[in-house]
Amino acid sequence: MARKYSGAKGKAGSKKPIKKTVPSWNRYSAKEAEMLILKLQKEGQSPSQIGLHLRDVYGIPDIKVLCGKSITKILDDKKSLNPMPEDLLALIKKLIMIKKHLEENKQDKVALRGMQITESKIQRLIKYYKRTGRLAKDWTYDVSKAKLYV
Repeated sequence: MARKYSGAKGKAGSKKPIKKTVPSWNRYSAKEAEMLILKLQKEGQSPSQIGLHLRDVYGIPDIKVLCGKSITKILDDKKSLNPMPEDLLALIKKLIMIKKHLEENKQDKVALRGMQITESKIQRLIKYYKRTGRLAKDWTYDVSKAKLYV
């Protein structure tokens, strides 16, 4: 089956280990890992940056295996999760950059297509997050006010 917005086929990419147990060399408990997550979040890091930081600096390979819940779930339980999902913010930032580019280069049809694809991805994500309850049902996305969300 092909990818949605490119001609690429296949499912190549990195995979997580099948083994779902805490490694024997892990030095941190679940409580310590949660404290580290909260500390890194107060420093202004997003959940994906927190996961990378915990992996690279502290040697914690997988928070979900260690704590039993994901980083976003931990932050949500502690009431310190950003109300706007991280992937939605990234797509809005990308859309702003494309619009800025198109203001200077009006004939760039490839960028115009990229903007259309990004807008449709944003709409699908908003629909998903409303359905799952992450965004309020009455929350609306306005293309003209996209800079205010970021």
